[in-house]
Amino acid sequence: MTISRNKLRILYIIKFLLEQTDEDNIMSAEDLINALNRYGIEAERKTIYSDIKVLIEFGIDIISLNGGKTPGYYIGTREFELPELKLLVDAVQASKFITAKKSKELISKIEKLASKNSARQLQRNVFIFNRTKTENERIYYNVDQIHTAVLENRQISFQYTEWNLQKELVTRKNGKIYIVSPWALTWDDENYYLIAFEEESRKIKHYRVDKMKNTEIIEEKRLGKDSFADFDLAFFAKKTFGMYGGRDETVSLVCENRLIGVILDRFSKDVIIIPEDSNHFRVNVLVSVSPQFFGWITGIGAGIHIEGPKVVKEEYRRFIEEILGNYVCK
Repeated sequence: MTISRNKLRILYIIKFLLEQTDEDNIMSAEDLINALNRYGIEAERKTIYSDIKVLIEFGIDIISLNGGKTPGYYIGTREFELPELKLLVDAVQASKFITAKKSKELISKIEKLASKNSARQLQRNVFIFNRTKTENERIYYNVDQIHTAVLENRQISFQYTEWNLQKELVTRKNGKIYIVSPWALTWDDENYYLIAFEEESRKIKHYRVDKMKNTEIIEEKRLGKDSFADFDLAFFAKKTFGMYGGRDETVSLVCENRLIGVILDRFSKDVIIIPEDSNHFRVNVLVSVSPQFFGWITGIGAGIHIEGPKVVKEEYRRFIEEILGNYVCK
């Protein structure tokens, strides 16, 4: 059945207003009539006024300018404001795990949420756009299956991969099939991670989503509910450096006062600051002790040192000595 063009009139009007108007770009009743005519739809001013009234009553924020030199209409409040869309575009551009092709597709869709004039402001090349991006589009299918598995309360199976010297992703542990219960996804250190419960070790573990291969949802119900009952994803990210695992230890750090911002950025403002002397303070924080944690300490420099426990201090000393061993001058 062919629909009369005039029955589509009100839909075209909202299409024109959404695509072409904003606070700086309005459409008069005459503009709307001319735009409708290009689609073979006839309309009069009183018809436009009536349709605008219906759209406003429906809840569309259409601003009417009746006085002045340029009377007309434009869309006021939108689902997303322009600064919010700019933030989304920058996030897509900055995401290393989103391919360049998919980045362009997503940004193109985001642009459609703004007027054409505003969309031009979203077409900007920030420096971060040229960063290395993954070429692996498998991540999108993995994320979809993980979300489905969580929704259906089921486990997933996959193979885990790693890079070889030929720059190829190859399966780890001779193609071992990993079976885990997915509970959360997180974005850390520019990568996407699955947070899951592994029955074999009875531990919470994390996996790079872009390194998961042949991901499938299996029939078994998820396990580990008790382990995730009080799980705090933000706290997990704070204590885990570079998403590398390690044993949990409460570590005492003595820092120069100038490093207060570094500590608060890393461990949040909830951390208790204990004055040590006029130039130093102490914090006791839970961390996953790993080479990545030691690397973080080393990167900050002499302004911070591990005060305890003794076993962690000794591990850090061996860590430094092993590195220095590569720089013996002959």
